[in-house]
Amino acid sequence: MRRPAAALILIISLFTTGPAIAEPFEDATKAYCCGDNETAYSLIKLLAKQGLPEAQFNLGLMYNKGQGAPQDYAEAAKWYRKAAERGFADAQYNLGVLYGNGQGVLQDYAEAAKWFHKAAEQGDAQAQCNLGISYLVGQGVPQDYAEAAKWFRKAADQGNAKSQYNLGMMYNKGQGVPQDYAEAAKWYRKAAEQGNAKSQYNLGVVCANGQGLPQDYVEAGRWFRKAAEQGDSRAQHNLGVLYSNGQGVSQDFVLAHSWFNLATSRYPESENEYWEKAERNRDRVASNMTPAQIAEAQKLAREWKPKKER
Repeated sequence: MRRPAAALILIISLFTTGPAIAEPFEDATKAYCCGDNETAYSLIKLLAKQGLPEAQFNLGLMYNKGQGAPQDYAEAAKWYRKAAERGFADAQYNLGVLYGNGQGVLQDYAEAAKWFHKAAEQGDAQAQCNLGISYLVGQGVPQDYAEAAKWFRKAADQGNAKSQYNLGMMYNKGQGVPQDYAEAAKWYRKAAEQGNAKSQYNLGVVCANGQGLPQDYVEAGRWFRKAAEQGDSRAQHNLGVLYSNGQGVSQDFVLAHSWFNLATSRYPESENEYWEKAERNRDRVASNMTPAQIAEAQKLAREWKPKKER
């Protein structure tokens, strides 16, 4: 994952000292904010060649994004490396991303983990998350659930939603930490409240099963709906089940059919078993519906659009 392009230029000014440096940065910032990426690029490149790590990072970012210059991952990696070797955490993280993706450099998970580690030790939450994933799956480092949990926790404590979700999963499975469903629910909730669809689905499951929290179908439905509206196929299926059974919501076969239909259209091929289950549930519900109700449900499914939470 990469930081948004909006970070470009603007973060540089926070580190600038001295009028000789401040003025070109100010000009670069103004140019960037006015949409004049070419001028911003020229000014930043001059400062980067003078050895300023903030400018080197931002020049790498411009090459990375193709802003002010043609997109060039090799050049991005070159300038990220210069800043990273000077200890600039954002550059260390971005260089790790390039190594992980094999963009501008040969793909090398060990190098990716090395740079994530350097940024993570400086408190970079996204680097901590990525390092946690590296330890979780054993990519570039030996698989180590305890280390994964450690880095996820550091990022989670900073509010990183993906790490909060991953830490919840580790508590749920007892990987690297003692199994604790209440702790899992706690971390799912933190991520869910930030709009993380996977956590919203998992929190819905926790509420439906009463595992780590009191069983509560109303709450389950609320969280399944949030994830379903973002396009999570498992949440769409489970929300259909609740409408079909009248659990936590008023029984409504039209809505049940609609959510089952959406789930069947969104399950990936790798989850064929779940796709078949959603299809069976849709057909079962349809047997209790009139042709007009089925047509209404199909219309709802056709017109549905995902809603991304902010």
